[in-house]
Amino acid sequence: MIMALSYFTAVANSQVKNIFILAGQSNMSGLGGVVKNRWDGIVPPECSPNPAILKLDGNLQWVEATEPLHADIDVNVTCGIGPGMPFANSLLNKTSCLGIVGLVPCAMAGNKISEWQKGTFLYNQLVMRSKASIVQEYGVTRAMLWYQGESDTMSQSDANSYKEKMQQFFTDLRNDVGIPELLIIQVNFNLAISPF
Repeated sequence: MIMALSYFTAVANSQVKNIFILAGQSNMSGLGGVVKNRWDGIVPPECSPNPAILKLDGNLQWVEATEPLHADIDVNVTCGIGPGMPFANSLLNKTSCLGIVGLVPCAMAGNKISEWQKGTFLYNQLVMRSKASIVQEYGVTRAMLWYQGESDTMSQSDANSYKEKMQQFFTDLRNDVGIPELLIIQVNFNLAISPF
């Protein structure tokens, strides 16, 4: 067992990782299968573990990715299934020569865009984890998946300032991680319960 773990660690640290940052609020950290603050433990096939999918854990170590991805990151809520594993599995299914996919969970439930501005705790954690993912050689950051905004639809002033704050956040992040052209894949949603 120790030999197998050592081999896995050596392989994980020596192969090129195509890194994808996962950031935003609860929908990114994972609500799938969570009922009354308990995760049902059901993992759909599209969320199944794959030796070619790793995650940067809470201790900044690359480990095989398993659901719930954010369990050791968003520790104040019960995490379940999120969009990270289906995204990674879909990438590998469509591009077999991709190699290793490295996921960097950074999402936290219940936050507004103002909590992701430069200098805030969430922003600093995001930048630190993003940089840590490539400190160990062989990593290339390909994109950030951004799923956030529901909390900013509850008041007119938050909704009105969202675009400007989001653009500033994206600009600051690209500068601070040193990737001016970082691709940001933003999930767009419209909630009937939100007034704005």
